[in-house]
Amino acid sequence: QVQLVESGGGLVQAGGSLRLSCVASRNIFRSSVAMGWYRQVPGKERELVASYPSDGDTKYAASVKGRFTISRDNGKNTVNLQMNSLKPEDTAVYYCYASSALGLFWGQGTQVTVSS
Repeated sequence: QVQLVESGGGLVQAGGSLRLSCVASRNIFRSSVAMGWYRQVPGKERELVASYPSDGDTKYAASVKGRFTISRDNGKNTVNLQMNSLKPEDTAVYYCYASSALGLFWGQGTQVTVSS
C-alpha cells in the first residue's frame, strides 16, 4: 500500500525552477506531526531540505534558505516544495517524508538534476 507519492522531479538548467509535490494517504496526512523533504546524493547521507511541522514553523537547510519554499495543502493531503534559483549542487534524489502517530513514512524518491 503506497502511502506517499511524489512527483515533479526532472532536469532543469541552473537558475531554473521545479516544484515537487507529495500526496499522502489521508490517515497519514491527518495524523502527521511533520512532513517535509530530504535529499540524497550517492555516497552521502540523506540530508533534511525542508520541514513543515504541525505548528507551521517551517525549517530549511541553510543551503536552500531563500530559494526553496515548502507549503502544505490540507485540502489535497499534499506537501509541496517550490525550488527556485536551482544550482548544480541541488542535484539529488528528493524524498518526501511524514512523521506521524502511525510511524515514519517515506516516498519512493524523485530525481532532480540541475545542469550547469
